[in-house]
Amino acid sequence: MSDSNTTDFSNPSTFILLGVPGLEAAHVWISIPFCTMYAIAILGNFTILFTVKTEMSLHGPMYYFLCMLAVTDLVVSTSIVPKMLAIYWFNSREINFSACLTQLYFFHCFSSMESGIFVAMAVDRYVAICNPLRHSTILTNPMVTKIGLAVMLRSGLLALPFPLLIRQWPYCRTNIIPQQYCAHIAVVKLACADTRASSYYGLFVVFCVIGLDVFFIALSYTQILRAIFSLPTKDVRIKTFGTCISHLCAILAFYIPSLFFSLMYRFGQNVPLHFHVLIANVYLLMPPMLNPIIYGVRTKQIRDRLHRLFTHKGT
Repeated sequence: MSDSNTTDFSNPSTFILLGVPGLEAAHVWISIPFCTMYAIAILGNFTILFTVKTEMSLHGPMYYFLCMLAVTDLVVSTSIVPKMLAIYWFNSREINFSACLTQLYFFHCFSSMESGIFVAMAVDRYVAICNPLRHSTILTNPMVTKIGLAVMLRSGLLALPFPLLIRQWPYCRTNIIPQQYCAHIAVVKLACADTRASSYYGLFVVFCVIGLDVFFIALSYTQILRAIFSLPTKDVRIKTFGTCISHLCAILAFYIPSLFFSLMYRFGQNVPLHFHVLIANVYLLMPPMLNPIIYGVRTKQIRDRLHRLFTHKGT
């Protein structure tokens, strides 16, 4: 490792990712659960994509949104985990400055995209339950495509200022990042300039993405619950609400770790740094790992398709 991490500089060519500070000797052991989670995420999300593509009965709005979610989970996890495992296994800690900004952009872009897809899936559940006769005429394939493009455009534009702001600042303290990936706040802290613009913009993005998305999801489910409680029998109400369980579980798997991580980051000053880093890893990998499991277990069409696939191969 060069001495560039301790000398003054204005435009670093590389950053140094520490991995899990204080637990460097245990990196190989720490990598085992996270490598397992990543493998499950890759296998599960590709299985979802393959199943939806090959099963004609799954060619509908909900499953198109599910495919978007699977692609998003693949990009989010793959933008972080390979470099993280390289740190754990090969002590490959250096990351190019441009590669760091690229990683940062893809992570924030596709994380906000995942939140937007959950809103789109909530709209699909709202239309399916509150306007079932018009579901196929409202959520047509062109409309689903437009919604997907709108989510992608919003996420791409909102995440773009992050690397642009970081690129223009001078860095005169150190190029050591006490994490295993280029998180926005971690890189901002290295700058020797007034970074309030980035902090304010980060709060603005949190409000635009998390705040508004949670509001619209809550609004959709308020209308859904009103429609469900107006149904005539208890069995029909339970069956109708059951179509929303997978979506609700996926939402909780995404937003609860995010909320916990944000609160711990802002108010857990006495929490050891390595605990912050490990929780951040769980926050990153839990949704990509759990989403295909949730939808695979809860969605009968996906279960039946996988059962036929493996039964056919077995015979």
